[in-house]
Amino acid sequence: MLNALILSIVIATGALLIWPRLANLQVWRATITPLASIIGSGFLVLGPILDVNYGGYAPLVMVSLCAVAYLFGSVIRFNIADIATQTTPSKLLVRLETIASSVLAFAFIISVAYYLNLFGAFGVSLTELNDQFHANLLTTAVFALILFTGMTRGYAALERMEQVSVGLKLAIIAGLIFGLAVHFGEITGQHALQFSTPQVSGWAAFTLMAGLIVTVQGFETSRYLGATYDAHLRIRSMKLAQKISTVIYCIYIVLLTYAFEFPLLSLDETAIIELMQVVAPILPLLLVFAALSAQFSAAIADTSGSGGLFAEATNGLVPEKIAYALLVGVGVFLTWTANVFEIISYASRAFALYYAIQSSIAATRAWRKGQSLQMSGFTLMAFLGVTAALVGTPVE
Repeated sequence: MLNALILSIVIATGALLIWPRLANLQVWRATITPLASIIGSGFLVLGPILDVNYGGYAPLVMVSLCAVAYLFGSVIRFNIADIATQTTPSKLLVRLETIASSVLAFAFIISVAYYLNLFGAFGVSLTELNDQFHANLLTTAVFALILFTGMTRGYAALERMEQVSVGLKLAIIAGLIFGLAVHFGEITGQHALQFSTPQVSGWAAFTLMAGLIVTVQGFETSRYLGATYDAHLRIRSMKLAQKISTVIYCIYIVLLTYAFEFPLLSLDETAIIELMQVVAPILPLLLVFAALSAQFSAAIADTSGSGGLFAEATNGLVPEKIAYALLVGVGVFLTWTANVFEIISYASRAFALYYAIQSSIAATRAWRKGQSLQMSGFTLMAFLGVTAALVGTPVE
């Protein structure tokens, strides 16, 4: 019965997302890109990571992560608004923007490795070949496919998957939350809710949190949609995407944290599959399907974005095809030398550095406008970004 209800929720949510009155709404179209980026790969791994390490305090950590992301989002929004009103930027700001684009390009390189390593892990998770070696083989094969496509035909054909996968992913997440809500209600009725003891505290808790920034990253995509939407709409849609994602993430973490006994869980990148088998047999299959489509489309989007950023930042000195080859080379190296949790930490640190540079740009703009209070806030965010980039640690 629960399987049928979950499937009904998935279908109903999918139908709502393709409903013309919603799908064609301009503010929703502008919102869906950053929203899909925020609620992406991190959604599948973040729940078990937070609950195993932070125990009953996991929801507070989730709120903190979302709050930090929203503050960095305010930095990006300030820059979007300032760029829209500025005719000739200073040489300093141009240089800082070039550096930021270069850092973001490298962050994309690491994030593609993160996406495709999750793709490999989830791809073999329900098969007899469920081990690290075969997961790495699958990841390497997808890297080879991406490189071949980029070198020969470009990414236009593969990018068509992205729009479909966004709706699919959000629909399956709706079904997952419904299933978790039912399970949470049953556990509550049995008076068996759990409050697990945290495994990390103090400085270790902070550095681990810093290593998880990539799981709530993605809102910055609005910064680069200027060719499609005006500044006002990008700012409005980014705020909406961050608010929606915060609500979804927090509900998800609360439902997950207190209804399972996490100290007994073996933590790996596909731990959510093991948990959802307890809730409903249909959920593991749905989550694997969502994971494969989401990771692949996200990898394609970031691969394309990285190539474009490298070409732009180097004035064509590094052409897109060379950037694709660099991305695949680094990705394959990380696949065979680091685990997913280490790659998550590397990606988080790269994005934290990007946010630090964007915060420095915002502080400079605020200083030029005589906005001392905002300048102080942006300077503090730059310091926070640099700190996260330096100290972020992977899950043990």
